[in-house]
Amino acid sequence: MPDFLTPGVVFLARGALSLVFPCALIGILRYILDAHFGIPTSIEQISLAVAVLGPLVVVTKHYYGLLYKRRRAAALGTRIAPRLPGGIGNVDRLMQLANGQEADMCGQCQMNWVQECGNTFNMNILWEDFMFTDEPAHIKAILATEFPNYIKGKQFQSGMQSLLGTGVFNSDGDMWKFHRSMTRPFFSRDRITEFDNFDRHSDLMITAMKDRLRSGIAVDLQDALNRFTLDSASEFLFGTDVQSLVDPLPYPSLISSTSSSASFDYSTVTSKAGAFARALADAQFFSAYRNMRGWAWPLAEMFHNHTKAPMDVVSAFLDPVLERAIKRRNVTAGPPTGDEKGYINEVAQDGTLLDHLVKLTTDRTVLKDEILNILIAARDTTAATLTFTFYLLACHPEAMTRLRQEVLECVGPIGRPTYDMVRNMKYLRAVINETLRLFPAIESVNETIWASSDPTQKPVYIPANTRVLYSALMTHRRTDLWGPDALEFDPDRFLDDRVQKYLTPKPYIFVPFNAGPRICLGQQFAYNEVSFVLIRLLQNFTSVTLDTQSQPPDTMPPPSWAGAPGRKNIEKIWPQGHLSMYSKGGLWVKMEEAVKG
Repeated sequence: MPDFLTPGVVFLARGALSLVFPCALIGILRYILDAHFGIPTSIEQISLAVAVLGPLVVVTKHYYGLLYKRRRAAALGTRIAPRLPGGIGNVDRLMQLANGQEADMCGQCQMNWVQECGNTFNMNILWEDFMFTDEPAHIKAILATEFPNYIKGKQFQSGMQSLLGTGVFNSDGDMWKFHRSMTRPFFSRDRITEFDNFDRHSDLMITAMKDRLRSGIAVDLQDALNRFTLDSASEFLFGTDVQSLVDPLPYPSLISSTSSSASFDYSTVTSKAGAFARALADAQFFSAYRNMRGWAWPLAEMFHNHTKAPMDVVSAFLDPVLERAIKRRNVTAGPPTGDEKGYINEVAQDGTLLDHLVKLTTDRTVLKDEILNILIAARDTTAATLTFTFYLLACHPEAMTRLRQEVLECVGPIGRPTYDMVRNMKYLRAVINETLRLFPAIESVNETIWASSDPTQKPVYIPANTRVLYSALMTHRRTDLWGPDALEFDPDRFLDDRVQKYLTPKPYIFVPFNAGPRICLGQQFAYNEVSFVLIRLLQNFTSVTLDTQSQPPDTMPPPSWAGAPGRKNIEKIWPQGHLSMYSKGGLWVKMEEAVKG
């Protein structure tokens, strides 16, 4: 697509087609009035009439729609969801949401709205129904019991198209089933124990960290973990290590901001790995912002396609990888015959995901979409979970001590963890789950009904083609679902009687990996990777402390957070999110190295 055809230009061009009918109507009305009634009129007069009638028709249609929904809800014995109050089109609320992404804690805007409207409400952004919920029963309906009714939808897909294409996280129906069926066999138990991969890359990461820490300088643990997960995931998925761990770790004085910029020049990044990592992060950031702005998001990209430059860098890295994989496939198996379905469940023990996919298709677009979708999921969710785990351990040294003791008892000070060891480490899994509860990595329907969590209230009516958003973050922190200490970090809640009291009766209060048909295929892979890295780091370091002096000043929690409700007055870092959660400005820490005896 030519550079001048930005999303905004395309959006306006399509909108211009809607002017054809009013223009034709002007001509027809003028002809009828003149030829049949002898009433001469000017184009200006007819245009004025149409200009007045047009908005009147729109307003009438809008209020008729509201009336229809109320009547339909009453006929079904249901109720209309509470509406988020605001200005015209709730544009002020949309601005709150957009500004809060940068200026507030992740999810804080929705938390404020829940206090105002309840756990389920209609955000009604730009006159469009947009339901929000953090009710477990509704999440269950979306992910499982009424799964066919809930699709990604064209609006979500259009904003994510340049990043995710038609990959598994941006598709519905047959295309989603196709991508899912291609990928599922690769994530079997035999494939998910990629401990050799984890071992090599964790050694590189730990060596780099020790070198920096021994000089008395803090380490951005989030950056190190992002590099580790990018390198290990790229090798695991398509056999090409990005090698971002080869680049020197950043120094505190060189970090001032983590904000993405649409005008960033990627040629200024000295390494190919660094440019790829930065471009991938920027593409995710801009794609997430598109979805947040609603159906009018292209207007914010009238003069510049914000995802083009970063995606050009990503494509420049991935395209040669795809070509090499296709050539290998043609050499070993010959050109595609069109009858590749028999390979779908055949996965070579030492093969990569890309090696498996090229047996099924050589369509470059399909291949790139799928490996990029899985790479983002494999890299971001794992890095986020590891980052926030060490943040919480730094804030709770007693948990750090207890977890390290379990590591030493089960694996030893230098031993390599095995799958069976990891499976038997109960406190380790509890720490990971508690981190996923407090900081879950990830935050059009047919006509349907949501049951009410309040027995005194009628069920909620959801009109057809309504966009729906649910928040795992807010569900995970509700005191009525998890108990009065829901905002506190306490891994024992996954080990003691609270499991039976809260989680077992309502399993959908904990959905860090989604559930139902869209449950994360790499869930066990992620648990294994997080567990392995935690064990390796705890074998090598006895303590971790936050180094606030190294944290960029503009990324520290502002004084206004003091005394605020929820975890806002607790946090010592600034949690934010785009497609996944992260710590604004990094996670700068100092760690005490273990003495090897």
